[in-house]
Amino acid sequence: MKSVHIISGTAVPLDRSDVDTDQIIPSDWLKRVERTGFDKGLFSEWRDAQDFVLNDERFVGANILIAGRNFGVGSSREHAVWAIQQYGFDAVIAPRFGDIFRNNSGKNGLLPVVVDPELGAKLLAMVDEEPGLQLTIDVEKKLLEVPAKGISVEFPLADAVQHRLLNGLDDIGITLDQVDQIDSHEANRPAWLPAL
Repeated sequence: MKSVHIISGTAVPLDRSDVDTDQIIPSDWLKRVERTGFDKGLFSEWRDAQDFVLNDERFVGANILIAGRNFGVGSSREHAVWAIQQYGFDAVIAPRFGDIFRNNSGKNGLLPVVVDPELGAKLLAMVDEEPGLQLTIDVEKKLLEVPAKGISVEFPLADAVQHRLLNGLDDIGITLDQVDQIDSHEANRPAWLPAL
């Protein structure tokens, strides 16, 4: 997993609430045996509609997704996070996330940014009106900024998730980060205990 310190760029306004993981990546896409190619399945049931926001050329190249309340609710599906990342998004901003989706995001290097509902609605409107609007998200400071609009707000992020992102640590990396303690424990373990 790559480390994430600062995310800067433009955004896509997905003005929908209660977007569940089945809508993010429909179940047909879960049959893949490899962990690539999920970007083609991102919101695939909506992308046939010509007016769907991901089909809007004004937002090509955006690396931040702004959504409505309750984004990523529903079943546990890491594929939803993979699809969002593989499409090119580094962060998702929303007033609320499903707990499992938020946890899967942090573990896979996708930054979930929680904002209050009023700011969420304001960001959706601003980005829709001004597609080139630049946003900056600072993981170390837990700060979201839209300099052209004078917006600078802190966002909640668990210290453990912040540590993962700043250091590029997935679950294996977290374990390897503790290798000295593991080795010390194993060296001091009574010999009569079973070994691996």
